[in-house]
Amino acid sequence: MKAAVLQMTSGIDPRANAETLVQGVADAAAGGAAMLFTPEMSGLLDRDRKRASASVVAEADDPVLAAVREAAAAYGLWVHLGSLALRGEEGRFVNRGFVIDGSGAIRARYDKIHLFDVDLPSGERWRESDAYAPGDRAVVVETPLGTLGLSICYDLRFPDLYRALTDAGATLLAVPAAFTRPTGAAHWHVLLRARAIEAGVHVIAAAQTGTHEDGRATYGRSLAIDPWGEILLDMGEDAGLGFVDIDPARVADVRSRVPAIAHRRAVPPVEAA
Repeated sequence: MKAAVLQMTSGIDPRANAETLVQGVADAAAGGAAMLFTPEMSGLLDRDRKRASASVVAEADDPVLAAVREAAAAYGLWVHLGSLALRGEEGRFVNRGFVIDGSGAIRARYDKIHLFDVDLPSGERWRESDAYAPGDRAVVVETPLGTLGLSICYDLRFPDLYRALTDAGATLLAVPAAFTRPTGAAHWHVLLRARAIEAGVHVIAAAQTGTHEDGRATYGRSLAIDPWGEILLDMGEDAGLGFVDIDPARVADVRSRVPAIAHRRAVPPVEAA
């Protein structure tokens, strides 16, 4: 089965980002993909929250989501829309990903659980929790490529989430992201390969890349990794569309050699010596 990965340099105008996404759906379908994966914050990437607030609306009113659903139906293509900034309950934002099927129906929603609050040595300061509410549930969904476990960006650093997803049957993990360049250079490849290896699953990580309208810079290098930890696709720094073949049988093959999933046990309480 072929997957398509859209690497984006999303900006502050949802309409322009929607055009990029719709074209990505068309190109992915033309290339024979069964499913398209897009990055975190595909519809709007703007760290000026006062300015962004005018474009952040409820799910039912979001024009980017509507455009992608329409395109998915038009081309008969499944889409993992990595995430959108939406207005949730009590006016707080949510960072929400979607799985959309080839009829345009929403098959799954996932709100980012782990929020990125950090001061980097580069001087960058991020406080997602100032505006965003965290999600409270892990999600898996059946897709043409297998059982997909959903996550978003900073979730990558929390292996307990991926244990829960693979315990629930996930054979493929999605990690849409907008990684900073310092953290990406240090940890992106090694963490994604670790998530694939520890559970014997495929990983697809569609990423934001380049310098954005709001002034931030993201790491790029969207990856697809097989269950043995081999990198099948690395898209480098340029925005665009990539394709990768996903072999569902590879999961069973790797797990037969390293049956870590079958050997999992509940961790007993820790005793202080």
